[in-house]
Amino acid sequence: MTDQTQATLARKTIGAYKLVIDRGDREILRRLAGRIAELAARPIEDEKRDLWYRHNALEVTRPLIFCDPENGWNEIITNAQIECRGELAREWEMVLRKEIFWGESMGDDRVIEPYFEIPYVYVESDWGMQETKVGGENGGSYTWDSPLKSYHDLRKLHFPRISVDYEATHNLLSLAKKVLGKLLAVRLKERWWWSLGMTWTLVNLRGLEQIMFDIYDYPDQLHQLMGILRDGTLAKLDFLEENGLLSLNNDGTYVGSGGFGYTRELPQKDFDGKTIRTRDMWGFCESQETTTFSPEMFAEFIFPYQLPILERFGLNCYGCCEPLDKRWYVVKNAPRLRRVSVSPWANLADLADKLGEQYIYSMKPHPGDLAVPSLNEERIRTGLRKALQITRNCRVEIIMKDNHTIANNPQNVIRWCQIAREEAEAI
Repeated sequence: MTDQTQATLARKTIGAYKLVIDRGDREILRRLAGRIAELAARPIEDEKRDLWYRHNALEVTRPLIFCDPENGWNEIITNAQIECRGELAREWEMVLRKEIFWGESMGDDRVIEPYFEIPYVYVESDWGMQETKVGGENGGSYTWDSPLKSYHDLRKLHFPRISVDYEATHNLLSLAKKVLGKLLAVRLKERWWWSLGMTWTLVNLRGLEQIMFDIYDYPDQLHQLMGILRDGTLAKLDFLEENGLLSLNNDGTYVGSGGFGYTRELPQKDFDGKTIRTRDMWGFCESQETTTFSPEMFAEFIFPYQLPILERFGLNCYGCCEPLDKRWYVVKNAPRLRRVSVSPWANLADLADKLGEQYIYSMKPHPGDLAVPSLNEERIRTGLRKALQITRNCRVEIIMKDNHTIANNPQNVIRWCQIAREEAEAI
């Protein structure tokens, strides 16, 4: 079982030692890539792509639908179904088979694009300390031992350092072009982060419960720690920009916590076609880990440190699983904010009034609806219908994600997409 969540996929790299694909595996991969090329050439892909462009421009469209089963993929495409034998080939096969399932079976609005993306081969250091993970086997729950036991140890922290293996990256890209290049456009593209919100790092370093005490017991030191995380994140962006390592995400790239980046507003008008800057890209912050913070605490200890990061980007997304209705008066100050997450725990009507036609209303139905052997279709339909009535004057996308299981029933995602489409088209 591999972790299929967007956060993990964004951090995944490939070791140079894996760069081998034998003849038998190549034929399997080419067969799958050929099918993707066929799917990508369908007229419906142009129609879906146009919908996303219009949607991201805040034009009136029907609600768009996207379903990423995340770790449910392991129950849709099982190890027993993977035909390749080599480690790298098996990873590529999973990527290709997911595309085929999206194109043939899923029934959502995700566009099947005729390209295959290759990441950089690199290593990134920690912040000078590393949490010890306890549990988590086979995708299960876990806890961790946070290493920053005392704020006296802040001096031990340092900014993460990225070291790119350019030779291995070139070899990987060349291998992909040799194997798949006649069928799909192979391109070098790295997603160096999922979120730039920093609170995931904060709680790993200091501990989730501890930071709640720190607000009262060590407020100055907590501010100092957040300043270090902010400055280190900005330094990372500087490094990636100065070394030409960034990739545009104004296409079919997953952005924020759901949705795709199709926009003609990026890159900036002064883009030279070569050097990609953060202002040519979508940015994204969230702070799920501080859901129990009051809006005032969030406004003091978190958002001010995210703001300089968001200011770097041409368009921004904000939020994931945290409810933003009570925080909106703070979050709305994010520059060039376009996509706003509306989690299952948010007040849907309140955020519908607040977002209106000015932002993308990124609705996240509860993933628990898919975690059962047989769907409660009436409940799903009733919930979606009610939500779509509430948001009828908004620019809505319906994003099903955060699925840790679909109860070993791939039909759950297919049927959910069917129901969601029926309700979206009826609104």
